[in-house]
Amino acid sequence: MRFHIQQESDIPASTQLYNQICFAIAARHYPPGHRLPSTRQLAMQTGLHRNTISKVYRQLETDGVVEAMAGSGIYVRDQQKPREVRTPVHIRNRGVTDLDREVRKCVDGLLNAGCTLQQTRELLTREIDWRLRCGARVLVSTPREDIGASMLIAEELEPSLDVPVEVVPMEELESVLESASNGTVVTSRYFLQPIEELAKRHGVRAVAVDLNDFREELNLLKELRAGSCVGLVSISPGILRAAEVILHSMRGNELLLMTATPDVGSRLLALLRASSHVLCDRPSLPLVEQSLRQNRSQLMRMPQVHCAESYLSSDTIELLRKEIGLQTN
Repeated sequence: MRFHIQQESDIPASTQLYNQICFAIAARHYPPGHRLPSTRQLAMQTGLHRNTISKVYRQLETDGVVEAMAGSGIYVRDQQKPREVRTPVHIRNRGVTDLDREVRKCVDGLLNAGCTLQQTRELLTREIDWRLRCGARVLVSTPREDIGASMLIAEELEPSLDVPVEVVPMEELESVLESASNGTVVTSRYFLQPIEELAKRHGVRAVAVDLNDFREELNLLKELRAGSCVGLVSISPGILRAAEVILHSMRGNELLLMTATPDVGSRLLALLRASSHVLCDRPSLPLVEQSLRQNRSQLMRMPQVHCAESYLSSDTIELLRKEIGLQTN
């Protein structure tokens, strides 16, 4: 993946790079355990000073997104990486790993670590029981200021999970877990570090879901002619902020960009009046279409509206189902 920096921008180069790397990790362009480009490689690609890139990497490490390994490089932190779920015993004709051998390796590892067979059975049973308890409910959590991101995640999870899905602001998560400490807390990789700390204190799991890479939307924006006005509408202010930085890094001042949340009618109408193209998320689409119908006489032209069909990546929901012990389809 290539990163683009607008050197003449009012947005600091370090902020541009930070947001692009965060998005690349959240959208799994760089999966957990992946080695990121060296400061030298990024300096050659972006034209930034290596000290600036090092500063960005240090901030990413502080935020729990990456980890530095001495003498090796910077790696995407393995933040609750979804574990491989073995195929059931009755499905053995598909070239899968020898399951009996995998079980023996696990048991042998615990025995070699000094456990007795009884202790080994207790440890494995405890882990399995804990995971099953964590599958009793799903709490989707992000900071209150960006609760729209939680709502987007929950909207896509609810139809696919056979357990209750609840949106909880991160500021209220502690009290919710104190009242009932079971379940799995789901968030995006942007917010996983503080969520993990809360989850650990209360004996529940924290899992990050992967975002859509928005390849179609990014390609559309790359192809727009210079001077076009683009409107971005989302129920998540955080998405709008990140998208603004990423788009500016891609196109600089070639495009005029406006953003709005759908609940602010006056700002949404101003955006629709000015924009030739409008990109929105699914919850925002009905309000965008309603505003277009109600104010058609005030518009010089109807903008082209493109709705991003999904916020999450195509396979992250199935991975989550496996993580919380639900039967896969």
